[in-house]
Amino acid sequence: MNQRLQPEHGTVYVVDDEEVVRDALSWLLRSRRLLPQAFPSADAFWAAIESGEVRADDCACVLLDMRMPGMNGMALFQRLVERGWSTLMPVIFLTGNADVSTAVAAVKNGAFDFVEKPFSDNALVDRVIEALQRSAKSLEALALRNTVQAHLGELTDREVEVMQLIVAGRANKQIADNLDISVRTVEVHRSRVFDKMAVRSAVELANLLRDAGLA
Repeated sequence: MNQRLQPEHGTVYVVDDEEVVRDALSWLLRSRRLLPQAFPSADAFWAAIESGEVRADDCACVLLDMRMPGMNGMALFQRLVERGWSTLMPVIFLTGNADVSTAVAAVKNGAFDFVEKPFSDNALVDRVIEALQRSAKSLEALALRNTVQAHLGELTDREVEVMQLIVAGRANKQIADNLDISVRTVEVHRSRVFDKMAVRSAVELANLLRDAGLA
């Protein structure tokens, strides 16, 4: 795994309107060798996203207060979902008793978890670490998908047709008959597909497409 995506190198964004809570959480995270970055409101956090200060290509998670002046936590979470960031940057809601039902609905909609105030320090940090681990895995999966899509973009239309039949388990003779070309031509296309996709066998090709979510 790329070191940049290791959880201990990830960022924990703390979004809470209470300074005392931000300070306490930041201290707690640093005590466990995690890197916090605090924001006083959902609006401030969203502005950091819009400016590019906060990016989705770095390992990170969000500790998000449910109730804040201005944009509330749920509204911010919905924006992250719409942008496709809720998996890349998992959200853990910080909630009071009155917000539990809303937090449960958020989890069903893709939030990583919610923690009720007052919370157990150790339990919260453990969940943060798990959220960072998910972020790292999601970023790796996205990187793989982007790489495979780039390789696919290098294939000609005919090579795509041959590849699809290879993945379907067809032998060279069957591919030749199906596409009305010679076996020798199939062999040439097969070799080019393997080279461009950086694989050595049909099984490896099928596994690559599956792992990238493109099979």
